[in-house]
Amino acid sequence: MDPQAFIRLSIGSLGLRIPGSTLNSVKSGIQPFASSCLCEIRLRGFPAQTLTIPLVSSPEATPDCQSIASSFYLEESDLKALTATGCFYSSQAYLEISVFTGRKGSHCGVGNKRQQLGTFKLEVSPEWGEGKPVILYNGWIGIGKSKLDSGKPGAELHLRVKLDPDPRYVFQFEDVTRLSPQIVQLQGSIRQPIFSCKFSQDRVTQVDPLSTYWSATEGSDQETERRERKGWKVKIHDLSGSAVAAAFITTPFVPSNGCDWVAKSNPGAWVIVRPDPYRPESWQPWGKLEAWRERGMRDSICCRFRLLSEGQEGGEFLVSEININAEKGGEFFIDTDRQMRASGPTPIPSPRSSGDFGGLSPVVGGFVMSCKVRGEGKNSKPLVQLAMRHVTCVEDAAIFMALAAAVDLSIEACRPFRRKIRRASQMRHSW
Repeated sequence: MDPQAFIRLSIGSLGLRIPGSTLNSVKSGIQPFASSCLCEIRLRGFPAQTLTIPLVSSPEATPDCQSIASSFYLEESDLKALTATGCFYSSQAYLEISVFTGRKGSHCGVGNKRQQLGTFKLEVSPEWGEGKPVILYNGWIGIGKSKLDSGKPGAELHLRVKLDPDPRYVFQFEDVTRLSPQIVQLQGSIRQPIFSCKFSQDRVTQVDPLSTYWSATEGSDQETERRERKGWKVKIHDLSGSAVAAAFITTPFVPSNGCDWVAKSNPGAWVIVRPDPYRPESWQPWGKLEAWRERGMRDSICCRFRLLSEGQEGGEFLVSEININAEKGGEFFIDTDRQMRASGPTPIPSPRSSGDFGGLSPVVGGFVMSCKVRGEGKNSKPLVQLAMRHVTCVEDAAIFMALAAAVDLSIEACRPFRRKIRRASQMRHSW
């Protein structure tokens, strides 16, 4: 398998000094996660990111050089867009970091007015596309003049901006998951078959190695599906026809008391398994995916994924919890940088590869995988990206394909039960 070129642009080691400010009266060094200052990070073509920025009160203190506050992932088309000329923007693109005082959302006439202290700008240059690790900036820089005395320096920003090659494997399901499609690897215009996906919800036979885990259904008629959704199974096969990963429902998707949807109080659950290397025809649990429906102005499907620890009975470690728009679809991902920004400073374990995924080593992993799916009732053909550094063999990729299939099927499994699920034949003719 040949990966596609991606670049990770990371911004970290953030800190702010404000000379002559009362903020410097504290002598404890760095005040992490202070709420009075924030920064907006912008790169053309990407959503802006707003972060709280730590305040540095001691002249000798330096922010953690290993901390990552924000990341952008760029592929070849992104780099071309950043350097392209256009009618509505200048030909030159920049990474811009604007620093403000005041709380997020406290401007526009509500609360204390937000004031801009200054802006750091870094030009997009040809070296961004060379595919080599490079530190674009590291250290302190003045970003504005003093508000009290225009002749004196103002706020100083500390940051570390770095480019790292981050190649990925890109896969796509060629049809709806319930129709047992092929899975191809995308390499430019080339679509190379890598796996096949076999979906079923038949009763389990005694010779099926998954029968130990399988939650079988006594019937698969439409009336049963309107009351509960269980017995769904997806097997991932390699090109030789061998099953190399699987996902199956262990906790049925059923309506909660007093409503007609799967609620957080009683989520449906999948177990993701891979072949046991020490016991032929046996399977080893790898992860658990729970899913339920969140009601609101726009309903969403919440997917919570945990790794299952080896050697520790009942050990589970949360690595991702993502809300996907029920109507439009969205992206499920495992990315320690994005999870840290969403949930705060709680460390999230990340694997070095899916082979030692069960080891749950708390290393800095960054991007691991993403899976883009469409909304309920739509022709979803999941698009999956995997970081090359987390894949050591074809079997490693297969386990993520099983996880992606479970995420995709969860969108349908969490539909309100007053609606009928389309049969496979209906799905094929309606799109």
